[in-house]
Amino acid sequence: MAFEFKLPDVGEGIHEGEIVKFHVAEGDSITEDDVLAEVQTDKAVVEIPSPVTGTVKKLNAAEGEVVEVGSVLAIFDTDGDDADSSDEEEKEVSNEEKTESQDEQKESAKADRDSDQVAKKESGTPKAAGQDVLAMPSVRKKARELGIDINEVSGSGKNGRIMLEDLDSFKSGGAKQADAGEDKQKESAKEETSSKEEQKDSSKEKKSASSVAHEEEERIPLRGMRRTIAKRMAQSAFTAPHVTIMEEIDASELIEVRNWAKPIAEKKGVKLTYLPFVIKALTATLHEFPTLNASIDDENEEIVLKKVYNMGIATATEDGLVVPVVKNVDRKSIFTLAEEIREVVDRTRNRKASVEDLRGSTFSITNIGSFGGQYFTPIINYPEVAIFGMGKMADRPVAVDGEVVIRPMMNVSLSIDHRLIDGDVAARFLNHVKELLENPKLLMMEMN
Repeated sequence: MAFEFKLPDVGEGIHEGEIVKFHVAEGDSITEDDVLAEVQTDKAVVEIPSPVTGTVKKLNAAEGEVVEVGSVLAIFDTDGDDADSSDEEEKEVSNEEKTESQDEQKESAKADRDSDQVAKKESGTPKAAGQDVLAMPSVRKKARELGIDINEVSGSGKNGRIMLEDLDSFKSGGAKQADAGEDKQKESAKEETSSKEEQKDSSKEKKSASSVAHEEEERIPLRGMRRTIAKRMAQSAFTAPHVTIMEEIDASELIEVRNWAKPIAEKKGVKLTYLPFVIKALTATLHEFPTLNASIDDENEEIVLKKVYNMGIATATEDGLVVPVVKNVDRKSIFTLAEEIREVVDRTRNRKASVEDLRGSTFSITNIGSFGGQYFTPIINYPEVAIFGMGKMADRPVAVDGEVVIRPMMNVSLSIDHRLIDGDVAARFLNHVKELLENPKLLMMEMN
């Protein structure tokens, strides 16, 4: 029995997916829950399992094609009364073909009748003699003498009245008509020949230009993760008016606290970086500035304040930038955060992240410091309203109590959606984060 399998909704808010890879071909056998295909959504690459056991009769999409949720992805022949089903299908197809053939014949006959009627109208049926024709008796007599059907003559007089000179013009025009027709045919042939030559020349020029372009460039289809990134970046940049504020943070005491905690973390099997400390500082500050832990519902024109604190971690992968999420960061210790960050980032880089791993963030953080970048203007992870950027940490000369000293300084950036966040609010938010990171003891006091 034939079974149509439609692309399911693999995640909240997903309307379409791009076919990354089919794991079977038409004619292959497949078992229920075997992987049928990999589909790229706005969130992740998801494995789509087969809903039945049977044979793949038809794949309704190609790799690289974007398919809407609810569209038929594949048709299976399932185990059972395949022969009977096949016979019934053939009968149905045969009946449908007969019906379609009859319909086509009717449509064809109707089209022929319509065509004949149009042709008659265009050629013009001569009117009955004297019908609706304005002409003097002398003109009518002259027309009869010349053998002219007066109904075919166009009048140049008032209200279309036919004059004697109209008869002369008609007679001379009729005599020249054949010659004029031949001349027009010759001119048309010349124009057609000229047009073909121009098309050939144009085609040669296009081919020449195209060959040069192909030698100087390579065109790659915008597909997969890069297509998703492009759409989301454009959506954020062109929807939310971005403003970015930058600051320097003295990381001296933060380094001391991390160095003190590293041996403890290692005993727990945890690799401790600076990121969990930064996340804790951001979470504490979001408590004080709730409008940065929010989104804008454009359709209903509402500000949505989030009551949870889920941190998106921008992660560089082979496919591009992906943002996995660590949930409820306000309820977790530094060590727990460090371990969960490592796990979700590893899953993301190995293409094993689930849809749940990649949704639900309320605020995001991105770090280019490990790549050597200092200041930058991060793009907001829309529909969030802010994103925090970490730059390179390095020793630099700074003024402390009137003296120039060398301190480990970290550059940070905060991009905001200026529709909701004003510049003074963003500046105070960043100053509060700076204060907590420069004084980790205060950060410990802020932890739940």
